[in-house]
Amino acid sequence: MPTVSPPPSIPPLGGTKGGKGYPKFKKNCRSVEYKTSGWKLSDDRKHITFSDGCGIGTLKLVGTRNFFSRDKLKRVRLVKRADGYYCQFSIDTTRRVSHKLQNKISGIDLNLENFYTDSHGEVVENPRFLRKSEKQLKRRHRQVSRKKKGSNNRKKALNKLARKHLKIQRQRKDFAIKTAKALIQSNDLVVYEDLKVKNMVKNHCLAKSISDASWSLFTNWLKYFGELYPEGHKYGVPVVAVPPHYTSQECSACHVMVKKSLSTRTHRCKCGFVSGRDHNAAINILAKGLRLLSTVGHTGINACHPEGYKGDDGLYSSLICQAEQVASAKQESPRL
Repeated sequence: MPTVSPPPSIPPLGGTKGGKGYPKFKKNCRSVEYKTSGWKLSDDRKHITFSDGCGIGTLKLVGTRNFFSRDKLKRVRLVKRADGYYCQFSIDTTRRVSHKLQNKISGIDLNLENFYTDSHGEVVENPRFLRKSEKQLKRRHRQVSRKKKGSNNRKKALNKLARKHLKIQRQRKDFAIKTAKALIQSNDLVVYEDLKVKNMVKNHCLAKSISDASWSLFTNWLKYFGELYPEGHKYGVPVVAVPPHYTSQECSACHVMVKKSLSTRTHRCKCGFVSGRDHNAAINILAKGLRLLSTVGHTGINACHPEGYKGDDGLYSSLICQAEQVASAKQESPRL
């Protein structure tokens, strides 16, 4: 079979070192995005027509929608999922959110036994979506392996397997969003430990459980809801990340290091303080956050929000007061 060589003006595939080459497209493209041109929405808003020359044509929109005026629609994205195709619209609008002061601050300790434990002793259970669906996933994997490669039955089995993974992904995201939003709405300050999840999953004994917990997804939404913008788009609650070192080993009462293994779930200190391991860590995490605020002052809160902290002065005074108490305790105890 003869080969076709490229014109002399075009470099070969891959290009020379530091030069240009042919464009390399992804093999499986699952989304395409349009800006303000290349598409048109029908008057009844039940059909959308793409006129960019790719041959997509007119598609019927399923479901209820309440769009704004045409000039508010800035982008359209077609996304392929295992259960069908979705049309996403990006709308230029202003979101107003008001946050009432709760006179409550919390430090949270992310763990595997529970999803997190806060400094007040409240616990949120770990849903373990992947663990609960493992039997169904294994059965659907077996169904795929029994089908002949290239057959329609194998494609159907693969689609069922993909739908199950998609459901688990959506369960994790829904849980992370609702939990983060509830935590932001019920507090005036949230302190969490900045875990290096990418390094933690290298432990093959805990990698599946850590991935199933989706800590990074939760903390990302926590920071998203806590952001503050001048027009009040988000709740504007300060969210502070602190290093996780020795939060579980240090006694929150006398600040003495109490060495314990990961299997030891109860903190017992010689001073007589007995508490859950995660509750003790959450108290230390909150203390670290208050120490950080007392060290950097008002600038520390501004660092969490690009537009600065515009909350109540009484709240800020109470935060600094608690930080000063922690600082005085640090002077009394050299181990703090």
